[in-house]
Parts: sequence; C-alpha cells; structure tokens
Amino acid sequence: MQERISEIEDISSEEGFWNDPDKARDVLKEGTQLSREVNRWQEIEGGLEEVGLLAEMLQVEDDAESLKELQLFLSQLKHKLTLMRLEKMMSGEHDGGNAIVSINAGAGGTEAQDWVEMLMRMYLRWAEKRGWKSSIVDILPMDEGGVKSVTFTVSGDHAFGNFRSESGIHRLVRISPFDAGNRRHTSFASVYVCPEIDDDIEVEINDGDLRIDTYRASGAGGQHVNKTDSAVRITHQPSGIVVQCQNERSQHKNRAYAMKILKARLYEKEMEERRRAQDKVESSKMEIAWGSQIRSYVLHPYQLIKDHRTECETGNVNQVLDGGLDTFVEAYLLQQMQNG
Repeated sequence: MQERISEIEDISSEEGFWNDPDKARDVLKEGTQLSREVNRWQEIEGGLEEVGLLAEMLQVEDDAESLKELQLFLSQLKHKLTLMRLEKMMSGEHDGGNAIVSINAGAGGTEAQDWVEMLMRMYLRWAEKRGWKSSIVDILPMDEGGVKSVTFTVSGDHAFGNFRSESGIHRLVRISPFDAGNRRHTSFASVYVCPEIDDDIEVEINDGDLRIDTYRASGAGGQHVNKTDSAVRITHQPSGIVVQCQNERSQHKNRAYAMKILKARLYEKEMEERRRAQDKVESSKMEIAWGSQIRSYVLHPYQLIKDHRTECETGNVNQVLDGGLDTFVEAYLLQQMQNG
C-alpha cells in the first residue's frame, strides 16, 4: 500500500499529469484514500502500543484509574476497528461517497410528524458521531408539532455506504405525548437514501419535463426565513419525483442544488430498475403503513428496537435514538455479503 502511495506521488509530479483532468482526479482520489487507510492503521498500531503500556502500569500499580484508562483505550480501538470492518464490507460504486437522505411522515398524523423529527435527530446525531458533515436542504415543519418531511445531505467517507441500509419504512410504537388519554399509538415514516453523484456522471433531463415553482422559505413555526421567493421546488413530470431546496437565500443556488438532488434521484431510480431487472423480481412501492416496515422501535409496553430484515435487535432504545446505529448497519451489511 505504501509503495502504491509513493508511486502515485511520483506520477502526480510528472510533467503533463493534468493533461487528462479526469484521470488525474482519479489518481489523486486513490492516493487520498490509500493515505487515509494507512493513517488509520498507524493510529490503531499506536493505540495498541498505548494499551500495552497501560496494561503494564496496571500490573505494577493495580489502581482503579489505570484500569479505567485502559478500558477507555480498548473501547476506542474496538470502535475504530468496527468502522474499518464496516467499510471493508462496502463494495458498491457509490458506497464511499456522500448521501442524500429524505424522511417523510406516513400513517399516524401528528404522531408520524413527530416521528420524522425523532428520526431526523437520530440520523444527524449518528452523522455527528461518525465525523460526517450534514446539511438540511429542505424541511417542512408543522404548526401542530413535528416535521412533515425533511431532506438533508451527509458528507464524509462512506456516508452513502452506511446510510443506504436505512432506506425503507420505520415503525414507532409508544404512548402518545399528544393523546390526553395516554393511549398507545403506532406511527410510520419512510426513509429514502440516494448517493450524491459526481458532476461528470451524465443523467439526461429534458427541460420540457420539468415544472419549476418558487415559494418563500419558512422555518419552524411558519416563520419566514426571508421575504423573497427564494425556495425552489422542481417536479420531474415523467417520473413524478419532486425535489425542493430552501437552505440558500439565493433562488439561483437553491435551483442549482435542487437540480443536483433531482439528478441523484433519477440516477438511483435507473440503477434500482436495473437491479430489479437483473434479479427478475417484480416490486411495487410499499405503502407507508403496517406490514411493510424494515425496522420497529417499540417504546411501550416494553422497550425494543428490531430490524425485520436481519433480526438484529436491542433493548437500549435511547442509545439507538441518540445515533447508535452501527450495530444495525453491520448486521445489514453482513447479510448483504452473505446473500451476494
């Protein structure tokens, strides 16, 4: 690996390296990825040496503080190794790149809208824990509470490879905070994830197929972010795909980013159709309701989160809702490897 990094450094310093910009970018991207992997292994190696020193200190001093420090280092090393293991299981074309995530409320009214907000928080916390950057592109908060729909981007190494495991219907069972009778409610939300594709990937979009609407961007409680029609909604009429962007004050920037999301959605749609054709599997869009969920989050009468695809489950619901999703992602990727 180190030899390949040195080879890439030599190639990039050669005269005429940038004569083929696309090839040059690919070479530099490979070099960055390899350097990152080497650095991570060096961090783990350094961590193992530190663990060895702490273990020796513990044998001599046998104090609670040294034991606590040793346990912390072991936990950190285990986490780093788990992340590296997850990345090794990701072999898709876009797994190493960024993700675009959309969450929409399904059956359940205000309950479902609150559930969308809970899922948004869970995913943004997960992104934060993993060191990814997130940015909300479009959000529709409701006056009565919660969020009807939200779209956000997640940027970082293998963001899409991780987030793609979350596409599907998510079901919540709990005592409703909106029900004066303290009755149990079931809510549903759909999560859709697509990769943020490179600008050099061609996706044919005819201007005549688009309906472009502008409107005033609004924040929580219906407060206007600005007083101009800067937010943009683009409808791709042949596919029915609708994308929106309101995070920029400039209508031009919002339109450009909405087109970027539309391009990614159309690309993922085409890839999905090809996968379905290959597998000769007839599929239809699942209703966002009972019976089609990929994961259930039960908060009452007991506490349990269960993934119905992998049978992975945990009773530590607070940890998961605070962004602790790695166990579910690992189980999903392992299943994909075994089935693939």
